[in-house]
Amino acid sequence: MGAISGSFRSDKPTSERQNFKVEMKEGVSWLWRNKFLRDLAIILGCFNLYSSIPNAIAIFYAQEVLHTSVFIFAVLGTAAAVGGILGGMLGPKVAKQLGDGKSLALALAGIPIATLILGLTSSWQIAWILFAAETFCSMLWNLITVSLRQSIIPGDLLGRVNSVYRMFAWGTIPIATLLGGAIVSIGAHFYSREIALRSTFIIAFVLGIVLFAFAAPRLTSAKIAAAREAGAK
Repeated sequence: MGAISGSFRSDKPTSERQNFKVEMKEGVSWLWRNKFLRDLAIILGCFNLYSSIPNAIAIFYAQEVLHTSVFIFAVLGTAAAVGGILGGMLGPKVAKQLGDGKSLALALAGIPIATLILGLTSSWQIAWILFAAETFCSMLWNLITVSLRQSIIPGDLLGRVNSVYRMFAWGTIPIATLLGGAIVSIGAHFYSREIALRSTFIIAFVLGIVLFAFAAPRLTSAKIAAAREAGAK
């Protein structure tokens, strides 16, 4: 990183540092006034909420449903790395071929579909492929939305607005972890442990499809282009 040449000074003079609460309020206010970015933040928060529900019980799912050994569980972990690499390599080509709107729709639809199949399969090999597919879709989402976000937010507000945006994005994950554990704990009282574990994936699938129906009309290529154009002004 230190060997990269270039100018890294801000074009604008640095103003006196404000109070943290004031800066946070500015970030919240700007994000909430920008309808497109506000919708994107809410969608991502809901996305992380439903998709993280099964993560809370992943180790139990692998041991009790897929019947994996410790080594095979480690092999399952490599699926995310492979999916991420493929997403980084092929994601830009997919986005160029389909357009931003359809690519985001693919990511929003692909993850719940993979989640549903994960809840139904007992094969760790199939699960590996599906975990890789989920990570590919997540990478595709990030490739588009991160650059989009940076092109919309004014440079002097980028840190403040991004911090609020990430709060929406990551703040729902602990809630999802609690929900995942609660679903299995409560479900095990009414049906078998295996069904209770599988039910987290089924519930996540249903929530994912609901989110897709909400998000797809709001993230079309036309609306993305309009948001970029407005941010460039």
